[in-house]
Amino acid sequence: MAAAAARAGGRPWRVIPRPVMETVLHNHALHPRVPQPLLLHGPRGVGKSTLLLNRLLPQWSEPPHYAAFVDFLHPSPSSPAHAPWSLLSDTPPSLPSLRLRLESALEELTRAAVLRGAVGSKDVLAALSRSHGLHTVLSRLAGPASRRGQGTNSVPVLWARAVLAATSSARGDDPTFRIGEGEATNCSMEERAYMQEAMAALRVAKEVLGMQEGWRKEAVREMNRTGRFSRPLANSATDWPCLLLDVLSGAAEEDFFQPKLVLNNVDALRKATCEDDTMVPAAVYHDSFIWRVIALGANEQCLPVIMSTSDGYYSSQAFVDFGFPNIFISREWKVVDELLGPNPRQLCEIYMLKQKANDPEVLHDTNIEEIIDTYLAHLQVSVVNPAMQTALSMVQKFASDVREGKVPENRLSFGAPWRHPRADNPDMCYKWAKIQLMDFVQSYVNTEFGLNYLADDSLEILDDPAAVAMMEVGLLYQQRDPSFVRPITRGIQRCLARWLVQQRLELTLQESISFSWQRVIRGRSYRHLMKEVGYK
Repeated sequence: MAAAAARAGGRPWRVIPRPVMETVLHNHALHPRVPQPLLLHGPRGVGKSTLLLNRLLPQWSEPPHYAAFVDFLHPSPSSPAHAPWSLLSDTPPSLPSLRLRLESALEELTRAAVLRGAVGSKDVLAALSRSHGLHTVLSRLAGPASRRGQGTNSVPVLWARAVLAATSSARGDDPTFRIGEGEATNCSMEERAYMQEAMAALRVAKEVLGMQEGWRKEAVREMNRTGRFSRPLANSATDWPCLLLDVLSGAAEEDFFQPKLVLNNVDALRKATCEDDTMVPAAVYHDSFIWRVIALGANEQCLPVIMSTSDGYYSSQAFVDFGFPNIFISREWKVVDELLGPNPRQLCEIYMLKQKANDPEVLHDTNIEEIIDTYLAHLQVSVVNPAMQTALSMVQKFASDVREGKVPENRLSFGAPWRHPRADNPDMCYKWAKIQLMDFVQSYVNTEFGLNYLADDSLEILDDPAAVAMMEVGLLYQQRDPSFVRPITRGIQRCLARWLVQQRLELTLQESISFSWQRVIRGRSYRHLMKEVGYK
């Protein structure tokens, strides 16, 4: 596991408890339709396949739940005799075998939907008509009479004739889409006829897409020879499994029929070999299928599709390849949460900055650390520094009020003894107020940015003019339960620490001596108001 982490970029894998992972996967699969697929990514040998096969699939195979499990690495993953991943051959599997495995699993799932009464002939035609022209191919399937009247017959009429012809003949001879002996015995004649029509419609749809893919074989051969890319040609290879997904997603209904698709070791599909130059490459097939699953979920919602993999490609680069370069992946979210926290406004601003990260005029580096550092610099210059300058003016005014007798002399009887400048010298008052503000921020840093003002009934923090000034300018806020004085965000907290470092670097020798005197002799000490040990 450590070696895998080192190969993945030097970062250790995050350990997620198995009950948490099981709960996340189960809750995702409980929905009949979801807006996006779920990607389970982790190192090999930690139990991803075992969790899916032994814990979740038995629950997902009990009606109304139906699950199709496809393992692209093992031909029969449910067998206890299959070899572990460490003993498998390095030779990648062939694309035709993996394609057949995926299509067979979806066909079995669709067959269960038909026997459940959730899919009919009209559903298949509606899904097929959304993205395919059917008139020519249906005219060929419906018979000579339909070809003679090719210009007058509509698609529904041709479809009905093709389904009728498939019902009354053994064309295709596919046992998957036929009602076997002992099945649908408790149904009426009308219900059985409805199921037979749906089975025939699926056979016709498979033949239609097969014919259309055959017409494009020479175009695919030319695409492979020239190295170009065509999305219609890439999609023609995945038309049949994606049509079944569309039909199943439309038929999914809570507490009646809830299908799921689990793709284990999906990275094997991307790395498969293909010697037939009339078929699209494995990487193109893989990308086309996943892209259409994502599009189906985003546009109309799709049945739960769970993809399990150990390939590092899916942890980051896949989001860029499939059209989501401006989202935060889990590693980036961890950095954002640690440095900025959950403030909605700052999250919105950092997201807008990430969207512009691809512009070289905005950022010279697009990694998340550079983006956050740029945003913190902007926050420092535009928010924190002006606010601290306003707070400095407020502390100066407080000293002037004390000198004029407007503030009781015992205002700070605890914590920080009050020694305001006796002379009315603006320059001296400014330097004194600056040292007072730095003294407060330094004591605040020493308490790890958390002051419990109700601990031991110690309310003197609320008498401190520096604390009051920073709360009034909006850098700190007074929390009631628990009773802490905190920065308004973690980003502001980091900028306050930067402000203190910057001010200490700008001190002259005399000012540095005055600050050290203030800290040692009359400095604030709020250590007794710190947060409890271990609280973060």
